[in-house]
Order: sequence, then C-alpha cells, then structure tokens
Amino acid sequence: MRVFAMTFLLTLLSFAVALLLSIMGTVVYAQVKHVAPNLTFAYRHIAFPFAITVGAIVLVLSLVMEIRSYRQRKTLEGIERVSE
Repeated sequence: MRVFAMTFLLTLLSFAVALLLSIMGTVVYAQVKHVAPNLTFAYRHIAFPFAITVGAIVLVLSLVMEIRSYRQRKTLEGIERVSE
C-alpha cells in the first residue's frame, strides 16, 4: 500500500512540475515565433508522458526498496532468534 501511495504522489508531483515547465516553455516559444501558444501540446506530448515515465520508475524503485527492507528485516529476526 505504501508503495502505491508513494508512486501516486510522486507521479502527481512530477506531472504538475512538468506541466508548469512545459506551459512556460510553450508560451515563450509562441512569443518568440509570434504564433498562438498550443497548450494542449504541452499537456499531451510533454507533461503526460513525462509523468507516466516517472511513475513507472518510482514504482519499480519503491518495490525494490520494500523488498530489500523485507528481506533485511527477516534476516535480522532470524539472527536475533538464533542468538537467544
């Protein structure tokens, strides 16, 4: 449960940051080229794929960290049990 909560929160945060930066970049580009800014491009082709990628990476890394923590905890419990 903790893995999915962390993945969701970091995916949401990365989407928000990527959307902010891509909108700012799109507006600057539109002003330089003297065209209307296409903000749907910033959402569909920059922020959303970036957030999905970050979400997948966070999910994998969180799972790896939880599995390592579980194995370490089990090993330490075994050592404690043997030493008694």
